[in-house]
Amino acid sequence: MTDDELPALRASDADRERVAERLRDALAEGRLDMEEFEERLEAAYTARTYGELAPITRDLPGPGVAPPVSMVKQPEDDGSWASRIVGGEGSSSWGVAVLSGFERKGRWTVPRRFNSFAFMGGGEIDLREANFADREVVVNCVAVMGGMNVVVPPGVEVVVRGIGIMGGFDHREEGRPGDPGAPRVVVTGFAFWGGVGVERKPTRAERLRQREERRREKQERRAARKELQGSQGGRLGDVFDVLDDARDLIRERHEDHHEYRRDRERERRELHEELRDLHRERHAARRERREDRDRRRFGDR
Repeated sequence: MTDDELPALRASDADRERVAERLRDALAEGRLDMEEFEERLEAAYTARTYGELAPITRDLPGPGVAPPVSMVKQPEDDGSWASRIVGGEGSSSWGVAVLSGFERKGRWTVPRRFNSFAFMGGGEIDLREANFADREVVVNCVAVMGGMNVVVPPGVEVVVRGIGIMGGFDHREEGRPGDPGAPRVVVTGFAFWGGVGVERKPTRAERLRQREERRREKQERRAARKELQGSQGGRLGDVFDVLDDARDLIRERHEDHHEYRRDRERERRELHEELRDLHRERHAARRERREDRDRRRFGDR
């Protein structure tokens, strides 16, 4: 079906947000430059129908699309550290936030040196699902009256060498040995009236795997209790089952709430940036119209 054949159905906010998320992924992967990203993002948020949304991501790969076949032998992507150290130059080598924010997350390739700068703004550099150009990568963060956050997956060795003046770098994740074959992440840079945080978090897929493992262990404990207690200890076993369910529910609710707050904060920051950019564009357009009107009225003097 072509774009002209698409029904003129009204697009929802969720539809527009899905398109915006694909644009953000394309920007992080280097498929779009900042100017293209801003133009397409504005078009996505002003689109009214599916027909207007479809052309925005027509030339971008969608989820589940297989990459082109490479004629060069590459390590199989089996989730191991060896398969995630891919070489090359990296898909994104810098990030800048001036009175705004930036984000690098998802499936992207970290170069040997990633440079970032934040002035009265913030940035998030998420390495949990990233590939790495080398066994040791450097994340250089310069934060002036701003902040940055570097998120690394479990198993990665972290070294922090940044300098802070009326600011600081987070050293809590240092000193933990990395897994065999895992990359080494060196966080360096300068913070003035700002801060650079480093935290270690599992991926969403890993959290789901851990939940399934806890459920399986809980089922095994229940089966063992029933076998040990027999029919006479049924009531006591039911009490233990309820306690297990309550404990798992509290833990999962806590994890979900933490992730929800982070997602809402990211969306709020992005919306604030978009509104600020729109306000600047409207202000510049009004000023240009006023200057044009003055030139027509008074001429060049």
